[in-house]
Amino acid sequence: MNIVLWVLQGTLAAVFVAAGLPKIAKPKEELVAPMGEWVNSFPAPGIRLLGLAEVLGAVGLVVPPLAGVAPVLSPVAAVGIVVIMVGAIVAHARESAGSKIAMNIVLGVLAAVVAWGRFGPYAF
Repeated sequence: MNIVLWVLQGTLAAVFVAAGLPKIAKPKEELVAPMGEWVNSFPAPGIRLLGLAEVLGAVGLVVPPLAGVAPVLSPVAAVGIVVIMVGAIVAHARESAGSKIAMNIVLGVLAAVVAWGRFGPYAF
């Protein structure tokens, strides 16, 4: 189970770095085409903050346990990702983007599994 959790953590980290970096680096106008109309509903600083939260969540999933410093931050980051996914579901529901909602649910469930495993029976 430890290997499964590490695979989930690595996968989630890769997904959230890939999702967060463009939100930090690109102007809001360039994000509408690849990410959808929900971008227009939020101010540019809010989108940058979301991108930063995604990248920090990704880092928090893998770096603390690998460094051996405060590994409890890994499940805390997973809970943060679950919260981000709940917000994403709400934002995508406003624009009726069913396929994006499905992906948010999958990512949220995977993050919840990591949080359960790392807070519970498979803690570091």
